[in-house]
Amino acid sequence: MLDSTRKPLARALALGAMLAVSVGVLAGCGSDDSTASSTPTLTTAQSPGSATVPPLKTDIEVPPYTPPAVAATAPPETPEPVPSGFPGPTEAPAVDERGQEFLDALKAGGVTPAEGGDIAISTANYICSAQAANRPADEVTAYVTGMAGVEAGMTGATVTPEEAAKAAGVYIAAATKTYCK
Repeated sequence: MLDSTRKPLARALALGAMLAVSVGVLAGCGSDDSTASSTPTLTTAQSPGSATVPPLKTDIEVPPYTPPAVAATAPPETPEPVPSGFPGPTEAPAVDERGQEFLDALKAGGVTPAEGGDIAISTANYICSAQAANRPADEVTAYVTGMAGVEAGMTGATVTPEEAAKAAGVYIAAATKTYCK
């Protein structure tokens, strides 16, 4: 019986001690006056022969601040036209025969590639290189599922994770059959 009364008593004493310490800490903080009552002045002690410290600059220009809400609604910048004679292609390269065969296989499997098929071709390149490197099939499927979801988003479609996984199967099958030769 003595043991059953000790535990509640010990808890009550511990709680009381913690309460007393908390009150002591708060009381030691002093008043709630946290403002300065006078303006500090800057004085510098100078020894004979020491250099004079120049005064602080107060006329520094600060660029105007644009709040994030305003920046988010700002109109987009208009891109500058590409100058004539600029090196590099002016159009995306045409899809080769192997790429077109892969894109046709995707369409036959019910997957609509985004305009131009660049993302789909990149996905096929990944599939082929992952298979050549003997990457685990579940790892390849996971990456291709994400890529298939991005591709669907680029076409304006909204897909569920299950639909993206199904599309990944179509990508992998089509790439293996047509692209990774």
